[in-house]
Amino acid sequence: MARMHNPPHPGQVLREYLGDMTVTRAALQLGVGRVTLQRIVNGVAGISPDMAYRLGAAFGTSPELWAGMQMQYDLYRAARLKRPKIVRFA
Repeated sequence: MARMHNPPHPGQVLREYLGDMTVTRAALQLGVGRVTLQRIVNGVAGISPDMAYRLGAAFGTSPELWAGMQMQYDLYRAARLKRPKIVRFA
């Protein structure tokens, strides 16, 4: 999988998918709490595998689409962290 340059948080993409639908209505249809969904849309929380399946079913997409966006976002952020030099295993 090619890494995207500064990928958006998946919540931003979800906001676009929701269109005019309120977070409250979407949360009800997804069977999750409004606060849970609001945290994702606001970029405070990530998309779990369970949520990826729910979103896939709701939008007719694959759960891999949502999980993949989260993974790209997480890997991009992790690549920016300072870490000690790691010696390769022999």
